[in-house]
Amino acid sequence: GFAAALNHAWLPVRRRPRVALLATGDELVLPGQPLDVTQIVNSNSVALAAMVRHWGGEAVDLGIVRDHPERLAEVTPQLRGVDLVVTLGGASVGERDLVRAVLGSHGLELDFWQIAMRPGKPLMFGRVGDVPLLGLPGNPVSAGVCAVLFVRAAICALLGLDPAPPEIPAVLGAPLAANDRRQDYLRAQAAWGEDGRLTVVPAARQDSSMLATFARADCLIKRAPLAPAIPSGTAVSVLMLGSGPVGI
Repeated sequence: GFAAALNHAWLPVRRRPRVALLATGDELVLPGQPLDVTQIVNSNSVALAAMVRHWGGEAVDLGIVRDHPERLAEVTPQLRGVDLVVTLGGASVGERDLVRAVLGSHGLELDFWQIAMRPGKPLMFGRVGDVPLLGLPGNPVSAGVCAVLFVRAAICALLGLDPAPPEIPAVLGAPLAANDRRQDYLRAQAAWGEDGRLTVVPAARQDSSMLATFARADCLIKRAPLAPAIPSGTAVSVLMLGSGPVGI
């Protein structure tokens, strides 16, 4: 309606990027299926599909690929015709982490593998033919944080938008110990104070397998490598999560 009021009969548009999601692992089962002691539910594909839709993309779920080279090789033809491939799991250094090795024999050109951040060190990026590929860790929090930082940025770039995540200032509500050599993204809860300032309190436990902590988080506190210990009340930079005006 606004475009019509301005007498624009034609508008340039972009279609939603098609993002293929490919989970790997013998241990994965779909939600609702019975579990034995060696299995876990594939929550990553569900979470990533919701994120992709929220950021303006179209999620194409390619299902679960078992830890066998021939199974992963069979899926590679399905990677054609999408705008971005996101693999979930299989990006680390275990004997069953096959994504890099198998896709490497099917045209994957790797730009980088492993980054100095926490959570999310095993992240990889490359191309399969002319299709960009992001390989995310299998740990659910690592996958989610990497998605916030990298999958969102890729979708924004495909849509012609600014890929930089919006950071806002906040006040730390609890002390933090010194950081190590990796850039850290701490899951935290946030609240607006009567003085109009945003106060953020990091979760007491930051283990990358604790999806409940991530689900309850309002934001990520960004900490530089080798940052010194800081007391409560220190100014920090945060990435808000969710669908609010500054949420991503």
